[in-house]
Amino acid sequence: MKIKAAVVPEVGAQFEIHDKVDLHEVGPTDLQIHMVASGICHSDEAIRKGDASLGYPVILGHEGAGIVEAVGSEVKNFEVGDHVILSFYSDGTCDNCLKGVPTQCRSYAKYNLSGVRADGDDHFTEDGHHISDMFNQSSFTTTTVVDQRNAVKVDKDLDLRILGPLGCGYVTGSGTVFNTLQPKPSQTIAVFGTGAVGLAAMMAGRISGCTKVIAVDIVPERLTLAKELGATHTINSKEEDAVAKIKELTGGYGVDWTVDTTGLSSVIMDSVAALAQGGTCAAIAVTPHNINLSTWNDLCVDDKKIVGVNMGDSIPQIDIPRLIEFYKLGWFDFDKTEKFYDFEDINTANADSVSGKTIKPVLIIDKTYQP
Repeated sequence: MKIKAAVVPEVGAQFEIHDKVDLHEVGPTDLQIHMVASGICHSDEAIRKGDASLGYPVILGHEGAGIVEAVGSEVKNFEVGDHVILSFYSDGTCDNCLKGVPTQCRSYAKYNLSGVRADGDDHFTEDGHHISDMFNQSSFTTTTVVDQRNAVKVDKDLDLRILGPLGCGYVTGSGTVFNTLQPKPSQTIAVFGTGAVGLAAMMAGRISGCTKVIAVDIVPERLTLAKELGATHTINSKEEDAVAKIKELTGGYGVDWTVDTTGLSSVIMDSVAALAQGGTCAAIAVTPHNINLSTWNDLCVDDKKIVGVNMGDSIPQIDIPRLIEFYKLGWFDFDKTEKFYDFEDINTANADSVSGKTIKPVLIIDKTYQP
């Protein structure tokens, strides 16, 4: 079938809306999804500009939300009309998946970052030519086909327009705290960078019972929002030394946990320096930058650790419903970070994301949808 999609024709190019893209047919375990909305993530921008590549041309987007309009013959637990959030794909059969860590699926890169479907077929073509996909999903489309393992069913009374970013940005930030760091009540955490991922991590720290939840950024408006969403303290690192201030707030010790969402070398090093003895820094940004640390002075002497975390070590079918429950309780107000844009204004939305003007742009693909 022919669909409309936002295509990046070559590295660094702007998005182009094409309306004659061919979509793969529905396979036995597939769902055909009518797309309602999709968040824009910094990972999309990293691929668009070439910091990472799936091959070009490419259709990006991996924070989709929509409605099931067809199901394959072997699909279980989904039916036409279901509302779903889309996330990454894992096979569910490798040793890591069976241990309950699908973000470490042995074929994660093959399934999500190779530019083709999990079965190796082209997900999208145009005039017979291959177009790369993302996350076995590509949500910058009017319709897509995904495996049932990409999808998480949600209640139909929820607004699909706000839900898509739960599939990546919000589950990554919160999952890093809930699943990987697992802070105990009364411990302390500092989050460097208060975009969507950082604010999600910060809210997760508050929910986990951290008595000091410190947000670090250089944008005053973001720090104001961080305070509204539960930060106990905020630091504008453009105006004061973040490490010194964190030490001051923690009796000179530093915090138990830090999360870096910026990917900037100097900030990552600050997030390590701000740790107390035995503390752990989670580095979760998609970035081309490197860090230079002394194993002895920066890590060994104080028994500090740095961990990388993919997608918040999440199981989307478990973690996303948990976030929705927190949202209903008023503990995870992720929608306060979002701003809606028409699908056709994708380049403006992406530019606003890159500049920091908008924390989480959400593309409204189906303007007729009413929650």
